Amino acid sequence: MTTHTLSVLVENKPGVLARVSGLFSRRSFNIDSLAVGETENPEVSRITIVVNAEESPLEQVTKQLNKLVNVLKIVELDPGVSVSRELLLVKVRADRTMRSQVLETVNLFRARVVDVAPETLTIEATGTPDKLDALLRDLEPYGIKEMVQSGLVAIGRGSRSITTGSALRAA
Repeated sequence: MTTHTLSVLVENKPGVLARVSGLFSRRSFNIDSLAVGETENPEVSRITIVVNAEESPLEQVTKQLNKLVNVLKIVELDPGVSVSRELLLVKVRADRTMRSQVLETVNLFRARVVDVAPETLTIEATGTPDKLDALLRDLEPYGIKEMVQSGLVAIGRGSRSITTGSALRAA
């Protein structure tokens, strides 16, 4: 199985996300990451879906997605020609004796501290899943109290855009 990142443009209407994710669920696909938000056009949303799947079954699901009324366009994003990021918020034990060591790690990963408490630091980091995993491994010895991570968001490199075209202007 290989990892695939799909960028799905849909009409920004209630229930669309449930129909799209339900299609994957009914076909027994596990969604590794799911992120959704409005595009530059408030009538269109972009759903970024990351799945581990074989090529043939994924192609079938993609064809079925295209048949959904509210789906405007589907593009598989190749990692070599796209930019992808996740957001991580992590609360780490950092009393005064180890605070400088934690801050050194934060700076090494170009992350930033967004909240300071007497016994903890809350850190915000963005990057590829590999970068965020490495940051978590380095912070683990200090004691991770709590964390939350967003789904992957991705966009193609260069000047081409998947949100232009007559089909999308009509949405």
